[in-house]
Amino acid sequence: MQVIAGTASTALAERISRELGNIPFGMPFTKRFPDGELYVRIGGQLQGDDVVLVQSTRNDQDILELLMLEDAVRQSGARRLIVVVPYFGYARQDRVFFPGEPVTAKALAQHIALQADAVVSVDLHSVETLHAFTKPAYEASGIPALARLLRQRPVDLLVSPDKGGTDRARRMGQLLDRPWMALEKRRIDSEHVELELPSSVPVGLEDKHVVIVDDVISTGGTIVGAARLLAKGRVGAITAACTHGLFLRDAFERIKAVTDEIYSTDTLSNPAEKASVAPDIAQIVKRYLAELPAA
Repeated sequence: MQVIAGTASTALAERISRELGNIPFGMPFTKRFPDGELYVRIGGQLQGDDVVLVQSTRNDQDILELLMLEDAVRQSGARRLIVVVPYFGYARQDRVFFPGEPVTAKALAQHIALQADAVVSVDLHSVETLHAFTKPAYEASGIPALARLLRQRPVDLLVSPDKGGTDRARRMGQLLDRPWMALEKRRIDSEHVELELPSSVPVGLEDKHVVIVDDVISTGGTIVGAARLLAKGRVGAITAACTHGLFLRDAFERIKAVTDEIYSTDTLSNPAEKASVAPDIAQIVKRYLAELPAA
């Protein structure tokens, strides 16, 4: 077995290789031709090997690189190809809102699955996207990775910034044996929301260490609003934690100004990545291979 890293997920791919038993880890050669076209080449021998290819798809360039690497792995004679997409870009384009729109998440899932034997992602926006893959597809959660990190720190209350993240906060609360709650949210536009405390708060907020848990932080508007609301309750400390840290424009600085700590997993490279999903991804890969019929 070998692990191959796309340029969007080099560090995480190396961690996954260690979790799989220090199996060989490789980084393809990439360059751009003068006209802007991408060139990739995989080194080493893959004939008859199981290959784990790791590449997040944050943007169009990452997606193209992933599809080219999949073909390169197949051309090199790999026995099986397990594609790991830690952050699945376009996941929020998972339905048609206006006539003439594509279901982009579904289309991308189908293209990634074409040359894969199995696909693994982390905290997809919708379970429907998981079902869109035409090969066996598995979803890891970023919550255990964040919980492993937070166990080493004082935590009094887990907070979801909206009711859509209730299951996420509940699971984190179970792992840490701490109470949780979900805020009431009303979205004004893409960057502004109105938040309120729920009618029933499980613990007093004053002097408590509160952790706001979300799946994706992009512009940071929701997290900033949640932190400001909690600050009115005179909490002792506020931590923001997420699986996917996009931190668009000045989001990281804005969140840093109203929180004490910011944590994310390593599905994307960012200043807050302090928890690794490598053990969780490796566990899924091992389970998938173990359940295959004997050759």
